[in-house]
Amino acid sequence: MTRTISTWSLVEPGDRIMVAMSGGKDSYTLLDLLWRARARAPFAFDLIAVHLDQVQPGYDGAPLRGWLERYGAPFEIVQRDTYSKVVELTAEGKSYCGPCSRMRRGILYDVAERLGCNKIALGHHRDDALETLLMNLFYGGKLQAMPAVYTTDDGRFRVIRPLIECAESEIRVHAELAGYPILPCNLCGSQDGLRRDAMAALLDQLERESPNVRAVMLNAIRNVRPTHLLDPTVARLPGDDAEAPHRGSILRVLGNEG
Repeated sequence: MTRTISTWSLVEPGDRIMVAMSGGKDSYTLLDLLWRARARAPFAFDLIAVHLDQVQPGYDGAPLRGWLERYGAPFEIVQRDTYSKVVELTAEGKSYCGPCSRMRRGILYDVAERLGCNKIALGHHRDDALETLLMNLFYGGKLQAMPAVYTTDDGRFRVIRPLIECAESEIRVHAELAGYPILPCNLCGSQDGLRRDAMAALLDQLERESPNVRAVMLNAIRNVRPTHLLDPTVARLPGDDAEAPHRGSILRVLGNEG
């Protein structure tokens, strides 16, 4: 995680970072490791954990609250009834994930602004990035995974993913050893047959045949060759200097020659 932070300058002096806490193994791990890194960092930055209670049926946030109180990091628990709205907006048989994530994101952005945060840390890991890559490839018709950092559309925040190069299997072992009180998701977790589940199953199948396939795929999205794709907006001509102004796409050059 600290290598990823260093590579992408995810944490900088004076940052005030909101850590989005879902109550799952990934967000517990993210807060725990960032809090430890903060104690050793050569510069000062602040962290505050924020958990959104979405008023889902059967929700019990007491274990999470108790853990946060014992842990000692600053935190806030915000309650918003998004559950009924998500169920209302989602057609029968469709995934709740889209409308749920959009509502959750909007609420968390508003909370981050109120708390004076300039960055928001999310717990996405390597497997999330690879599953997203496959979903976009098979269903979205584009080559796109997850970036380590991006700026929100409204320009208010930088969103960082410090665990983006960490294997889910290692996070799972860590979470078990740490004894985090995991909160189940009764919304997305209540649906079967989601496309993301299918992508995870495909990766599991490939890994049985090639044990290092996830590591190899992660290296692939670090090692892009734009000239060997079919997108003229990113292709460079042989001999193009990466530091020089782009001289135009291959299609534009061919059009000029014609």
